[in-house]
Amino acid sequence: MTIQSAEVIWEPTEDYVAESRVLAFMRRHGIATYEEFYRRSIADIAWFWDAVVREELGLEWFRPYDRVLDLSDGPAWPHWFVGGLFNYTVNALDRHAAAAPDRPAIRWEGEEGTTRVLTYAETLAEVNQLASGLRARGIKAGDRIGIFMPMTPETAIATLACSRLGAIYVPCFSGYGPEAVAARLRDAEARVLITADAYYRRGKVIPMKETADAAAAVSPSVEHVIVARRVGTKVPWTRGRDEWWEDVVAGQPAALPAAETSADDPFMIIYTSGTTGRPKGALHVQAGFPLKAAQDMAHCFDVHPSDSLFWLTDIGWMMGPWAVMGTLILGGTLVLYDGSPDYPEPDRLWALCERHGVTILGISPTVVRALMPFGDDLVRRHDLSALRVLGSTGEPWNPDPWTWYFQVVGGGRCPIINYSGGTETSGGILGCTTILPLRPTAFSTAVPGMAADVFDQHGQPVRGQVGELVVKRPWVGMTHGFWRDNERYLDTYWSRFPGVWTHGDWALHADDGDWYILGRSDDTLKVAGKRVGPAEVESAAVSHPAVREAAAIGVPDEVKGETITVFALLRPGHEPSEELRGEIRQEVGSQLGKSLLPREIRFVDDLPRTRNAKIMRRVIRAAYLGHDPGDISSLENPAAIDAVRQSR
Repeated sequence: MTIQSAEVIWEPTEDYVAESRVLAFMRRHGIATYEEFYRRSIADIAWFWDAVVREELGLEWFRPYDRVLDLSDGPAWPHWFVGGLFNYTVNALDRHAAAAPDRPAIRWEGEEGTTRVLTYAETLAEVNQLASGLRARGIKAGDRIGIFMPMTPETAIATLACSRLGAIYVPCFSGYGPEAVAARLRDAEARVLITADAYYRRGKVIPMKETADAAAAVSPSVEHVIVARRVGTKVPWTRGRDEWWEDVVAGQPAALPAAETSADDPFMIIYTSGTTGRPKGALHVQAGFPLKAAQDMAHCFDVHPSDSLFWLTDIGWMMGPWAVMGTLILGGTLVLYDGSPDYPEPDRLWALCERHGVTILGISPTVVRALMPFGDDLVRRHDLSALRVLGSTGEPWNPDPWTWYFQVVGGGRCPIINYSGGTETSGGILGCTTILPLRPTAFSTAVPGMAADVFDQHGQPVRGQVGELVVKRPWVGMTHGFWRDNERYLDTYWSRFPGVWTHGDWALHADDGDWYILGRSDDTLKVAGKRVGPAEVESAAVSHPAVREAAAIGVPDEVKGETITVFALLRPGHEPSEELRGEIRQEVGSQLGKSLLPREIRFVDDLPRTRNAKIMRRVIRAAYLGHDPGDISSLENPAAIDAVRQSR
């Protein structure tokens, strides 16, 4: 496959250059060009991460580390900041509360319109009170705590309180059913589950406590269920186990020293869906995920203490903890929202950005595609002049929605920081920066410190052609294996090419230096010996004006090995027809070639997706072929599986 490079659509202005944290880093070290900076960040990783910790982030340690990196156990098991004692909550809260106690740390808006603002001093006090309440109930370092909550201030406070004690929290997607929550609680052997009474979704009250009860009932390790009042509904109660949040924190001190944890002490197990029924528990450590999140925010998104960052996500997805830790470590303001992006009107996100002075906005391409049909005027009626950086992650872009996001939402002046990595990487492998030119849909760089490359099937680096995205050297933020399943961790990421992390994405590093993600490599379509990423097929399908979204899968074929089936979700005003089916098929063929013509175009009313809007192709394929779809706990809309089965 070849990618036709688009023209540069955005160039950094003097203001972006003057503010740039990357450029300031380069100047401190006498580095003249970005290319030289990136090369040095991956050639001398101990120097780079030491400089990030000491200079860029200015982190405070209980005991300084003796050595930046120890690779004596091999590249799959690096030990960072050896000998150091570190608790990230000190750097996310205490130092900012001391220097700027009245600066907003968290701004929250609920779907029904309720708002709340917490300063750094107030956030620190509330974190300490909850941590003290947990400690009074016997919770200690290393204990696991499930967090099953919507995106409220209490959710961020709960994560920080766990980490302050040295406990390990397990974030659970707020839309999970009982068994999905229970599977995580049982696997982690959690002692506590923190939840809410309910939350609002599209104007309806969605119960949480009942789900939490059902999960706790089949999780023998759970001793305490702590319930935050979000809606104020009446909930079932188990005496001796259940407690209201306000009772747990009542009378607890607002000051509590953070646990002096080691740099590689675990603080979070975050589960990701797998192709089998059992999710993978990525284990992250105190001086890992939080540092990577903050570094990526600094070098890619150029976050400053004056910034307000809003990312539409959930605590159960990595971008939830990422937003909490990264924003607060950098001293910025975290904006949270726990409702639907288009309720009560399709301009909800733009109104939220205006109300809270959001400067850095992150949403997925799917959300952009869903909001585009409502028109430009709904965006332009709001004052978005505070925006200076747009972000996106989760899936590949198509050119039209990328351009709409850039031109309409960002007014043609804000760079889109395309960002791709994963739960197991603690952030990005590929990204952009505010000092490099941008082309639509592309990544302008590998993230500093990430020794990314593209390998062919023989493990050789390739340029200008599609291959496996790999990382050739360890980095801060690598998962420290899977919880109680290190063999699976090694098999997943380290078995393909010895000593090299294989991420599972198809990627292309173009001759002009830009990068492109083309979908998951385990989703690859192989038609008569030709490999094509499903994102390429989908991009061609949605270029037809009737198609809003598309998902492409491979279907077994005796002659070709596989043929392509495309599931198309139509825009309003368009109805399924044989004529339209033929037009979409020909559109794909005209862009990708006749040999990659889809065998079928099927029309659907919905596509299975996660809360962060990622379309689940493996679930679509399993539903279409009548196979077991595996772990579907992350789906926001399980009914869409039936929509696939009933497609026409």
